[in-house]
Amino acid sequence: MNQINATSDNQSAATPLHGTDDRLTVKGAADIRVAYIEACWHHDIVERARRSFAQKLATQGITENQIDLFEVPGSLEIPLQTKLLAESGNYDIVVACGLVVDGGIYRHDFVAATVIDAMMRVQLDTNVPVLSVVLTPKEFHESKEHHDFFYDHFVKKGEEAGNACLMTLANLQRLKKTISA
Repeated sequence: MNQINATSDNQSAATPLHGTDDRLTVKGAADIRVAYIEACWHHDIVERARRSFAQKLATQGITENQIDLFEVPGSLEIPLQTKLLAESGNYDIVVACGLVVDGGIYRHDFVAATVIDAMMRVQLDTNVPVLSVVLTPKEFHESKEHHDFFYDHFVKKGEEAGNACLMTLANLQRLKKTISA
């Protein structure tokens, strides 16, 4: 697995990172590989998170060429894809994004719990960080108002995932140094 160092001007190696610190710098960023899984339901909304995620990583030298996109039909297909990608040894982190809404065959709370629980299990079983941008709104209706709200909201969630990605990779790198010392 590739590793990164991340520090800010006023930060020692022992202090935790703050994912919103715009002065965060990533050393070794050119070697980072990110797997990004995107569910296709409500694709026009979901893809907004990926775009803002990639923009956030780019501010720290991780380019879109280092982010491999894997599309799946819906959120229920995310966990297996996550497991296969994490076990491949090709990625430093796996990020998954989807919008689980109430309706259809399955209840949204069942789908969301299943997806999140499985992603957590993959992370713990493989030691590859797995981040979720799988959102489950309490109510989502096929209306312009709800569409527009989540269309904008996924931009914010993608940026938050980018911050979490940078912080997670940096924290793991520091932890590995501490354990090996």
